[in-house]
This record gives sequence, structure tokens and C-alpha cells, in this order.
Amino acid sequence: MKIGIIGAGHIGGTLARRLTALGHDVSIANSRGPESLTALAKETGAKAATVQEAARAGELVIVTIPEKNIPRLPAGLFDGVPDDVVVVDTGNYYPQRDGRIDAIEHGTAESRWVSGQLGRPVVKAFNNIYARHLLERGKPRGAPGRIALPVAGDDRRAKEVVIGLIDELGFDGVDAGSLDESWRQQPGTPVYTRDLDADGVRQGLREAKAERPQEFRAGGGKPAGAARG
Repeated sequence: MKIGIIGAGHIGGTLARRLTALGHDVSIANSRGPESLTALAKETGAKAATVQEAARAGELVIVTIPEKNIPRLPAGLFDGVPDDVVVVDTGNYYPQRDGRIDAIEHGTAESRWVSGQLGRPVVKAFNNIYARHLLERGKPRGAPGRIALPVAGDDRRAKEVVIGLIDELGFDGVDAGSLDESWRQQPGTPVYTRDLDADGVRQGLREAKAERPQEFRAGGGKPAGAARG
């Protein structure tokens, strides 16, 4: 696949390494410009790109930046990008890092908010696993203890594309419902940073409580063991 990655932090860099190793054609961008990505491009074979180029790189675009930076992306970033291009949001809302986002504090699912900011449907995935585990803990299909990752979104085909990519990376993808249900995989829920198998993820999604834990709300304490995304 031709894949664009917007964000070169822990999750973005890890996905660039893993996806290029699998043979995918990856373009990666960050807010500092392509020249800042020379070393990562040389290491991985990914193409260092502008944010606009990454958004138009091909069949799938992964947005993996802090929530506070979502509104700072170029206006109309996805204007003209074909509707069948899948956009993945890996982000988590950490108010101690991102500042207060009223819509999320009032109950809007994080990725529903991101979708509104981008003006584009998104699939939420890769937000509940540590970057190092994403890099190192993939296993062949059917292997005991294979970690599962929840995938939420409103478009079944888009979710299937992401679940297929997750399988290539060595994890089981679990359909976690609509984007409005993606709160079930947000920080503080039973599936967050737990490295559960598919049955464990399904159980954790069922057991999740809608109220955001205080440590992940504005004015709360520092998130304990926060995933880096």
C-alpha cells in the first residue's frame, strides 16, 4: 500500500519502521519539515514529505500527533483527497499536555472531535498500545498470546483495511464499533496499554465506563503509564 504518516513521534516513527519493513511505500511528515526527517528516511526507506504530500500519499493516511496540534494542521488538508482514502487517528487526549478541549471534556469521543477538526471520517486505532510494544511484540496469526488492538469507525470497509494492516503488523484487530463508541478504548479504559488478546479486548470494551477518569480530565493528575501517541 501507499501510506502517508503525519507525525514522526513514538507511534509515527514506529509505524514508519514497521510498515516499510513489510514493503509498504511510506511517506512521513512532521511540523518541522522534510529536512528534519532525513535520518528516519535513511534508516527506514520512507520518503520524507510535507504534511500536504503525506495527506495525498496514497491509499491510507495515519494522523499521529498530539490533540492540541490537530487544529494547527493546514486548513483544508484533505480537500480533494479521494473519499476511499482511509484516514486513521491514533491520538489520545491528555489535558496535561494538550490543554483543555471543551468538547472532549463534555463527552465527545476524542476521535469524533478529531474527525470534526479534519472535516474527514477517521478510524481510531493504534492509540492503546505502547510504541515499543508495537515495534517488538507482533506475532504470527494464531500464535498464543497475540496482542489485539481495537479499531473503531463508522465505515466498515475502512475498518477492514485497518484491521488487515494490523494483522500484517502481527496483531489481531478487533472491531470496536462506531466512532462514537471509540471512548471505550480511550485512556483510562480496561483496554488501554494492557496488551490483551482478542477475547480480552472484547471483554474490556464491554466493561468500559463512559465517564472519563479524573486523571485524564483537565485539572486531574498526570496520566499514569500513558501511551505515547
